[in-house]
Amino acid sequence: MGSPGLNLARQKMLDAGVDEVAVDTFAHYYRLLEHGETGMIPETAIEPIDMEALADVEVADEVAADAIRTTAVIKLNGGLGTSMGMDRAKSLLCVRRGLSFLDVIARQVLHLRKQYDAPLPMIFMNSFRTSADTMAALARYEDLAVDGLPLEFWQNKEPKLLEKGLVPASYPRNPDLEWCPPGHGDLYTALRGTGLLDRLIEQGYERVFVSNSDNLGATPDPRLAGWLKSHRIPFAIEAVRRTPSDRKGGHFARRRSDGRIVLRETAQTLPQDQEALADLSRHRYSSTNNLWFDLVAMSNELDRRGGILGLPLIRNVKNLDPADTSTPKVIQIETAMGAAIEVFAAARTIEVGRDRFIPVKTTNDLLVLRSDVYDLGADFGLDQEGDLPFVDLDPDFYRMVGDFDQRFPEGAPSLRRARSLKVEGDFTFGRGVEVVGDVELEADTAKRIAAGTVLDG
Repeated sequence: MGSPGLNLARQKMLDAGVDEVAVDTFAHYYRLLEHGETGMIPETAIEPIDMEALADVEVADEVAADAIRTTAVIKLNGGLGTSMGMDRAKSLLCVRRGLSFLDVIARQVLHLRKQYDAPLPMIFMNSFRTSADTMAALARYEDLAVDGLPLEFWQNKEPKLLEKGLVPASYPRNPDLEWCPPGHGDLYTALRGTGLLDRLIEQGYERVFVSNSDNLGATPDPRLAGWLKSHRIPFAIEAVRRTPSDRKGGHFARRRSDGRIVLRETAQTLPQDQEALADLSRHRYSSTNNLWFDLVAMSNELDRRGGILGLPLIRNVKNLDPADTSTPKVIQIETAMGAAIEVFAAARTIEVGRDRFIPVKTTNDLLVLRSDVYDLGADFGLDQEGDLPFVDLDPDFYRMVGDFDQRFPEGAPSLRRARSLKVEGDFTFGRGVEVVGDVELEADTAKRIAAGTVLDG
């Protein structure tokens, strides 16, 4: 029968039209949560990992071209950018020359289709909050959809659970806040539940490349597709060398008990293991969230496991209304899509350059992306000029996109010769400001940086 909390959650999901595969998957994780599962991965259970680099991989041009012709692309596009004050799809943010993330992504794929004479279907995994805006923005690209395949599918939703009692939370003031996405590990559940996994296989596609829509460096690389095809790799994740800015992020390791690769997220790290997590000389690689998997291998594994991959649980505790700390604490049951690497014995990781990992999580990242540090090439790829500067903008004045845009009304300053820019206080930047070397700005009252100013040291 199940517990009362689970029964209530099940019924709420079914009443909302959530797919039964997703309901069964949620029930699996609810039972784990109910029995005290935390999803933690102790440092004593893992050891550091090494891996080959894409720079050292040799793939014949014809193999790469053939592999990209049987590859499909999925972009994770369920986020609203609420941490930056947005209330619609984050991918609608303008990034370059009046182009949004969606514009650049679409044009990258359209260019590759022509270059390789490949169908290269691109499909967005949207949420119920991002679908309408995203599809309206993509309507201008009439040739983007591929016959027989949708341009989007929806990730599932699940009820937030009150920390006390593990029953579905109620919030009549804003019923949407009673729901949350199940983390991007829901990708596999949604692909199976919508039938899209089978449709891709039926139409002759062999593998999928998945990445976040806010990472413009994540283009479907033919050489990587060829590497997977040549070595018959069922699942792979692109990794980068960790830097000080990655100290709090997840990392790859090898599980001592069976030798399989695991991805340990920060939320899965015990308090006493935080120092080891931050040790860049021990755990040297973090995930880009760019992953590849063989469609038939994934289908077979889902069949073998009754539709539930059994990814490690992530227990995420938040306030029911994230913007109101007086609302009750809730648990969001989540999984990470990269955790599926431990499901496949022959899974691999591969080190790539930082040019394939350009995520925008804060307005600090957005300023760099909009600056002259990057050029947008004819293929709509981002070409980096020089080293990336470190940017730290005062969150009191720049954290929200609306406030940020008001303070850079004439565009981003030149950062090509900058090493770092730290701003404490309220500064508005005029047109053509240039930052050189290490610059710190501090003020107690609002200030304006005049057009053409060179900030040097």
